[in-house]
Amino acid sequence: MSTNRPDPSDRSDPLSREIDAALEGIDLQNLDQPARPAKAGAKGPGGKGAARGEAETRRGAVVGISGPDVFVELGPRMQGVLPIGEFDTPPAVGEVFEFTLHGREDDLWRLSRRRAQELSAGVDVAVGALVKARITGQNTGGLEARVGNVAAFLPASQVALQREENLAQYLNQVLVCEVREVDPAKRRIVLSRRAVLEKEREVAVQESVGRLSVGQTIQGRVTRVEPFGAFVDLGSGIEGLVHVSNLSHQRVESAVDKVAVGDTVQARIVKIEEGGRRIGLSMKALEADPWTTSGSRVQPDSVLQGTVKRVMDFGAFVEIEPGVEGLLHVSQISKDRLRRAQDALKVGETVQVRVLSVDSAAKRIALTRLDPRGALLGSDDSVDSHVIDQALRETRGKPLSTNLGNLFKQVLKDPPRP
Repeated sequence: MSTNRPDPSDRSDPLSREIDAALEGIDLQNLDQPARPAKAGAKGPGGKGAARGEAETRRGAVVGISGPDVFVELGPRMQGVLPIGEFDTPPAVGEVFEFTLHGREDDLWRLSRRRAQELSAGVDVAVGALVKARITGQNTGGLEARVGNVAAFLPASQVALQREENLAQYLNQVLVCEVREVDPAKRRIVLSRRAVLEKEREVAVQESVGRLSVGQTIQGRVTRVEPFGAFVDLGSGIEGLVHVSNLSHQRVESAVDKVAVGDTVQARIVKIEEGGRRIGLSMKALEADPWTTSGSRVQPDSVLQGTVKRVMDFGAFVEIEPGVEGLLHVSQISKDRLRRAQDALKVGETVQVRVLSVDSAAKRIALTRLDPRGALLGSDDSVDSHVIDQALRETRGKPLSTNLGNLFKQVLKDPPRP
């Protein structure tokens, strides 16, 4: 999880663009205030209307209290009024406070003390700080909130780990959020609950990863399958990958041919990297290695049946036992010269092959379709070596006046007795 926070001055950041779109035309400092129509043509103290979303701040002295209203002198021939509830305790006449101006009614400015406090307090919230935000409302872009007396905004994409469609369920709740942006000029504080949840999840993942080790056998559910491998849910937000080469000792071209989403599988952990962000699994490691059991049956010069699994220009890979493949080089496919193995073989074809060599340590087997004397196995020209050897043994000590070719013909016609 990235710990980089967006730069408020960089509006190319995706989160910043989303915030700008969601807050278009919205004054965060007025989110929780009921709209009160001002008289037509109401102007600011300077004779000009205030810019959209702005609130001018003025100092003023309390000059009187009448019921629920507090009257304030802001300057020569300039007075305002605000509810007494905006003060923590009833103010005394003569006390001076900061107020924000919000239009005129009956020659009196509508004032707010709380808003002035919020404007000064908002700039003290630090980016990255964790705060408790009380959700007070909802708009098309996200949730309206308050951090103490400060208005804030929680974009829809930052409410939960996944985008939450039902934002109304969070109304009146208190959520722990991270401050992602503070813009004093726009009086804007932007929060992220998702950042907090991601950090909590990261801690939980690290605790769970600490209980895993290479060589451990685990069980999990397949959550996604790609041609290159299968992703397995190990619980606690941890996911591992079984690469296609580790699905089975038998060759698997695509993982979709071996497993499906929802399958429960067992595998062995073969690697843990990047603090648990990359976990390699192997189902093959829990299977018996066919190379350890095929040694007695696969010996040099033995003749076997096999299935062509892959064909390349230089040769074909032939499976002679489940999980055991040998290479049939292009020069060993036919007694005639071939340029490409594809010209003589195709995938799925059953062929008769003879073992030339076995390297069990490297798991390599060299194969040929030719007998020791260069004839194609199974052809009329091919004669088992032991038949020829026996015929040669029977001629020892006899005159070699008979043509050797005629002798072989005679052997084939009337094979020697065992």
